[in-house]
Amino acid sequence: MIDGRETASNRRVWGVAGLVEAISQSLAERFSVVVVGGEISGFTRAASGHCYFGVKDADGQAASLRCAMFRRAAAMLDFTPADGALVELRGRVAVYEPRGELQFVVEAMRRAGAGTLYEQFLRLRERLAAEGLFDADRKRALPAMPQRIGVVTSTAGAALHDVLTALARRAPQVEVVVYPSPVQGGEAPPALVNALRIANARAEVDVLLLVRGGGSLEDLWAFNDERVVRAVATSAVPVICGVGHETDITLSDLAADLRAPTPTAAAELAAPSRDGLLQQLATLERGLTLRLDHRLQTLGQRLDRIALRLARPSDALARQRRLLDLLAQRAAAAPGRRVELQRQRLAHLAPRPARALAETLRRQTTRLDALQARLQALDPQHVLARGYAWLDDGQGGAITSVQALQASTEVRAVLADGSADMQVLRVRPLPAG
Repeated sequence: MIDGRETASNRRVWGVAGLVEAISQSLAERFSVVVVGGEISGFTRAASGHCYFGVKDADGQAASLRCAMFRRAAAMLDFTPADGALVELRGRVAVYEPRGELQFVVEAMRRAGAGTLYEQFLRLRERLAAEGLFDADRKRALPAMPQRIGVVTSTAGAALHDVLTALARRAPQVEVVVYPSPVQGGEAPPALVNALRIANARAEVDVLLLVRGGGSLEDLWAFNDERVVRAVATSAVPVICGVGHETDITLSDLAADLRAPTPTAAAELAAPSRDGLLQQLATLERGLTLRLDHRLQTLGQRLDRIALRLARPSDALARQRRLLDLLAQRAAAAPGRRVELQRQRLAHLAPRPARALAETLRRQTTRLDALQARLQALDPQHVLARGYAWLDDGQGGAITSVQALQASTEVRAVLADGSADMQVLRVRPLPAG
C-alpha cells in the first residue's frame, strides 16, 4: 500500500517514506533487470566485501550513477575493478530509502575495454617512457640531511596537514616552504607547473614534495598532465611525489626522483628522524669516549714504563752487560762448535762410498748370474741331453720337414754324445688337418 492521505482540498499529501517507496516500486517495475555500460569512477571495496563506485559515460558526459555491488556478487568477479575501466553492468535500478538516493544495484559485471581516461594514461605513459623521462639512471639521490623542504600542494587539502604533522613529529629542525597550488580541476596543471618553476627559480629548498590526497582517476588527473610530468622530470631540485593512496600511480610518480605511497610517507622519506640522528650521535659519542679513554690509558702505561726506566738506569746497563757477556760467550764457542759439526758430518759421510760400491757390485753380480742362467737355458746341448736329436743333410744343413726327405736318402742324426749316419726307409707325412 502507498502511504498517502486525502486533505480537505482533495489533494494527496505523501509521507516521505511512502513517496520513496512508491518511487522505488515504480523503478523496480520499469527497470527490473537492465544492462548499463560506462566507466568506473571512485571504486572502493569495504571491509564487509561490498563494493561501491560510480559509473559514467566514457564519452565525457556529465551524468553519473552511483552503484552498489554486494559481497556475493563481487565474489563472482573474474577481474579486479579499477577506476577508468570500461565495464558492462547488469542489475536493477533502486532507491536507497534511508537517504532517498538513486542507485544501481549491480548483480554482474564484465569488462568492456579500458576507459577513455585510462587509455589516455596508457598512451601518454608509453610515449613519455620512450623519451626516457622515467628511466632509472636519471633519478637523483636525495639529500641526506635537508635543512629546508618545499611542499607543492593545496593549502586547503589534508595532504599539507599530513606532511606538516609528519615533519613536526619526525624532523622539527627542518624548515618547510609551501608553494600553494590547486591539485584538482582544469586550473591545476598550469598552477602546478608554475609552483614547480617558482621553487626552482628561488632555489631555497633542498628537496620538493609534490603531494595530494587520494581520489578517483579524474581527481588525480592533473598529475598525469604532460606539462606537469615534464616539469617534474626537468626540475633542478630533487622531487618526491606522494599522490593519492598506496595503490594510486600517476605519471608524476614515475617521473619523480622518488615515489612515496602517501603524502605522509613522502615527508618521512624526505627527512631523517631526529630521534634516530640523536641516537646515532649518542652512539658516536660513546665510541669516541671509549677510544679516548683507551688511548689515554695506553699512553699512561707507556709513560709509567718510561719513567721506571729513567728512575733506574743501572738496571738497563746491567741487562745490556749480561747480553754482551752472552754474545761474547757465543762468539768464543762458535769456531770450535763449527769444527766439531763438520767433523761429525765427515764421519757420517765416510762410509757412504764403500757401501755404495758394495751395493753396485752385488747388483751387477746378480744380473750376471741371471744372464748366465738364461744363456744356459738356450744352449742346444742341454736340449739334446734330454733325448732329443736333430737331423742334417750331412753338410750341416738342418732338415726341418719331411718334404726334404725321400726313401733311401742318407741323413745324419746328431745326439748329445755323438752322431750317426742313417738311411731313410720310408717317408710318412702327417695327414693334412
